[in-house]
Amino acid sequence: MSRFRSLWQASINATKRAFAWNFEDLMPPRENIIFSFNSKDELKRWHLYSDSEYGGLSLASLEIKEGDSGLNAEGSPWRMKRSGFCGMRSKKFDGFIDLDAYDTITMKLRGDGRSYISTIYTDNWINSPGKQEDNSWQAFVLSPKDEWHEIKIPLDRYLPTWRGNVINAKLEMNPARIVGMSLSVNAEGGVPGAKSGPGDFKLEIDYIKALRT
Repeated sequence: MSRFRSLWQASINATKRAFAWNFEDLMPPRENIIFSFNSKDELKRWHLYSDSEYGGLSLASLEIKEGDSGLNAEGSPWRMKRSGFCGMRSKKFDGFIDLDAYDTITMKLRGDGRSYISTIYTDNWINSPGKQEDNSWQAFVLSPKDEWHEIKIPLDRYLPTWRGNVINAKLEMNPARIVGMSLSVNAEGGVPGAKSGPGDFKLEIDYIKALRT
């Protein structure tokens, strides 16, 4: 009887190990690279926008740094006329990026003391469903000045926004229907203690990834 029990227990343990291995094998990788800024071709996946589209005078440029990994987003001195903002947004994905299995966005950045805004755009189901306008979810990003740093932002920290204003309602992002991302900077506002006001800005980006923590 003792031998039977031992064999039975061994069989159960083996079954548990098999199920555990199969389950982990079916899970997506713990890390999903969304953007890796390591070539000039990467610039073709992004476009710039600023308040100049609305009569403002803010300017920005993108370049791949030679001899150093990462993309450099840089602005000229701002002469404030309106709100003062610049940003870089990814071009529309071919379909959707499904990040439903992930809970965190991580970026490797080298900042300048300013506070930046990370935006995730999802398929429109909250604001004016049926119209050609994406939903936007935003979180502040602050990277130590002149140092490369990996920033981690849980997806549940992204707040729903409408034209720059936080929507005062309890809404949940649908991470399975992501259509784009952006990084932007405003002349005013952001994380307390961050540099603000008119002036130059510079942000270097190495990668943007999704993590399953």
